[in-house]
Amino acid sequence: MPDLGILVVAFLLGSVPWSNVAARLTRGVDLRAVGNGTVSGTALYRVAGFPALAVAGILDVAKGAVGPVLAGGDRPVVAALAGAAAVAGHNWSPFLRGAGGRGIAPALGALLVLAWPGAVLVLLGLVVGRALRQTGLASFVAEVLLAPVLLVVDPTAAGAGLAISVVMLAKRALGNARPARRDLRTYATRLLFDRDPA
Repeated sequence: MPDLGILVVAFLLGSVPWSNVAARLTRGVDLRAVGNGTVSGTALYRVAGFPALAVAGILDVAKGAVGPVLAGGDRPVVAALAGAAAVAGHNWSPFLRGAGGRGIAPALGALLVLAWPGAVLVLLGLVVGRALRQTGLASFVAEVLLAPVLLVVDPTAAGAGLAISVVMLAKRALGNARPARRDLRTYATRLLFDRDPA
């Protein structure tokens, strides 16, 4: 498959909002109308519980892996960009009019193919965040550390870590809607804690 075709397929598959599909099928709820409007596993869990989260989570992780698998090991740049494209599709889904999640699940799928230590780091950020009740901050730290850690443990995968983390961090800062106040404090709070200031 041509490089551009792989990137298009990765983006389109990434843009399928499995969490929202599961919420609609199980509870008749559009996740964009719940909480902060993020179409994410966390929002799905709050609305529909663990069974729906498990199914949607597997599909969201899998969609992140498809592009890198299609690119194969002989096109590392295309594989890295395909992983980032899947995350971008998830974060700004055309099926949700540009809304979406934060890209953690498809990032895990891409990283499992491209650099499994990166997937471990992202998961560790989630686990530590949940334990400390600071998921947003712990995820931010994991995303910032992704490329540097991969540079140390697998230098060939550092580019993939950078591409994926840039997309994830951009979504945190931009959110699904413009903030009421557009100042440094608002964007710093979004970036660090994945929410708007109180």
